[in-house]
Amino acid sequence: MNSPEEVVDFIYNGHQRFLPHLSIDCVIFGYHDQQLKILLIRYHDQEHWSLPGGYVERQEGLTAAAHRILSEKTQLTNLYLQQFYTFGDSPTRLNRIEIQDNHNKVYAKANVAIDEEHWLSKRTLSVGYYALVDYHEVSVTPEFLVVDYAWVDVNAVPSLQYDHNEIIDKALLTLRSQLYQQSVGYNLLPEKFTLSEIQALYEAILGKPFDRRNFRKKMVALGVIRQLDERRKIGPHRSPYLYDFNLENASKLQEAGGVIF
Repeated sequence: MNSPEEVVDFIYNGHQRFLPHLSIDCVIFGYHDQQLKILLIRYHDQEHWSLPGGYVERQEGLTAAAHRILSEKTQLTNLYLQQFYTFGDSPTRLNRIEIQDNHNKVYAKANVAIDEEHWLSKRTLSVGYYALVDYHEVSVTPEFLVVDYAWVDVNAVPSLQYDHNEIIDKALLTLRSQLYQQSVGYNLLPEKFTLSEIQALYEAILGKPFDRRNFRKKMVALGVIRQLDERRKIGPHRSPYLYDFNLENASKLQEAGGVIF
């Protein structure tokens, strides 16, 4: 929403286009400077940051809604998306007065307010999706009600709006559990990378170090990465080989339920 008029139309007519009690919250993971990061936004007159999200259109599938919301927020399409949980048990989702107050602080920028019986004040269930994006490709679209955005290290996430900290914790837990069933690295690393770079990525996701020699043996044995006849010149005496992902082998292992990086 890019103008006061669009905000007012959403507040008074949004329930005709969207399902009033169902939303999508997106945990957008990016990787930069050997840190796993999450994209947060902050709405007008709000102390706490939030996850990007939105409502589901009445004739729209959940995953289609998640893709639309992410495209609107980041300008990216064909993203890697995984649905991971449905959220509705948090007391913050049941406190209609708090929800109403927070909405009115935000919507004050458009000189409009809602009451306790308004469709936006009522309880909403949220379906969580996580996305894996190229940090450098994300271009956050300015919105009338969004005053700021930031990439935050997963180990330094502040106190967020509503149950969004819980959503991030669940997304990270799911990402870690799927690390060996999905091609996570393919979606977070550049097309060509060094062994040190992929090791640093997995250490950032899992929050623990690996033995360098054992990590290399495991990666080579799996056959899901290929050593290229290219090197990256880092210094006078350091020119490590570059690798890329063998997607054919990765797909076969995934179908067989095997380990995939």
